[in-house]
Parts: sequence; structure tokens; C-alpha cells
Amino acid sequence: MKRGLFITVEGTDGSGKTTQMGLICEFVRSIGCEAITVREPGGTRISEQIRNIVLDPEYTEMCFKTEILLYSASRAQLMAEIVRPALEHGRIVICDRFIDSTYAYQGFGRGVEPGLLENINNFIIEGIMPDITFFFDLNPELALGRRVASTVTDRIENEKMEFHKRVHNGYVKLAEKYPDRIKKIDSNRSVEAIWEDVRRVLESIIY
Repeated sequence: MKRGLFITVEGTDGSGKTTQMGLICEFVRSIGCEAITVREPGGTRISEQIRNIVLDPEYTEMCFKTEILLYSASRAQLMAEIVRPALEHGRIVICDRFIDSTYAYQGFGRGVEPGLLENINNFIIEGIMPDITFFFDLNPELALGRRVASTVTDRIENEKMEFHKRVHNGYVKLAEKYPDRIKKIDSNRSVEAIWEDVRRVLESIIY
């Protein structure tokens, strides 16, 4: 059976990626394909428990090594339980964040050496990479402002603005490095205008 399609969405919190992920899912199902949506960290019983720990704003003492390993453990469980089996059965998997988040947040944001992160990721994903990644590009100050206005913030969102700027810069550099896979979408527009760009990319890889 042909391997399924792996789609990931990336961007700083408040960039609109969750809304677009919902539209991607609707589009995939409208053309008769089976879509599975998951999120990182999370997506499985174990991974959701890890999410509760790693994003809890009370754990301000968490060191970056613990953070990396918790995110990685969540991803490992998600890959084993959902992503790998779904792709092997030819399904379309849409994931809210994946390895690019690791490079952006822990690499550019925390300053962790990229080679270390790559080794950890390679151990977990075992060659399974997204077929396409949408990076929803929005000024981090505007993006975080939207996020703060909508709900209670988590431990990562509570980081200083300089951290979020480094993360955003990391995403921009990743998109420049992997232009065939990572499609940068200008998110400083209406939902409809953003979706038009996303839809065109989807049509080019699905049809």
C-alpha cells in the first residue's frame, strides 16, 4: 500500500495555524480522503500527560534539557501510536507542530546545538518526514498579542519577547533552508486570503 501524506503546520502561537489546520482537514475530507489530526506535544494518552507537564506555567524551574526530553518523549509516543501506523495504511496525517518546532524553540529559542537536536529527532522519527510543512509567518509581537487576548498563556508563551523573536527568526531560517518542504505563508491577512495560498499548495501535492 502506498504511504500516506504527512502534513505539518508550524508558526509561533497566535499565528493562525490552528484555524488553517482545521480548513486543511475539511478540504482533505471533502475530496474523499481520510484525515487524522494530531498535535504536539500531545495526541495520545501518554503524550497528553506530558503536554500537561511541559506547558504548565507553574514549572518555571524546568531546565532546557528536561524540556527537550519531554517534548521528544511525547513525539516518540505519537509516532509509535498514531503517525507511523496511519501513514503505513495510506492515510493523511495533519500534525500541529513537529520537528521544526524543536529546531525553532529549543534550537534558536534556547540556543541548543542543532546537531544534538537532529540526533534526538532522527532517533525518534526514523526517517519519517513531513511531505509538506506550512509555516504561518506573523510578527511575533502581533502573534503573541492575539494569543494572550484569547486565553490563559502557558509556560512557553510566558517567555520574554526576545525568546519569541528568536523562535520566529528560526522559523524564517528553516523556511529558507528547506523551501521545497516548508512553505512560508504570510499570516498578516484575512483567514480567507491565507487559505487560498494554502489550498493552492495542497492541490499541487494531492492531485
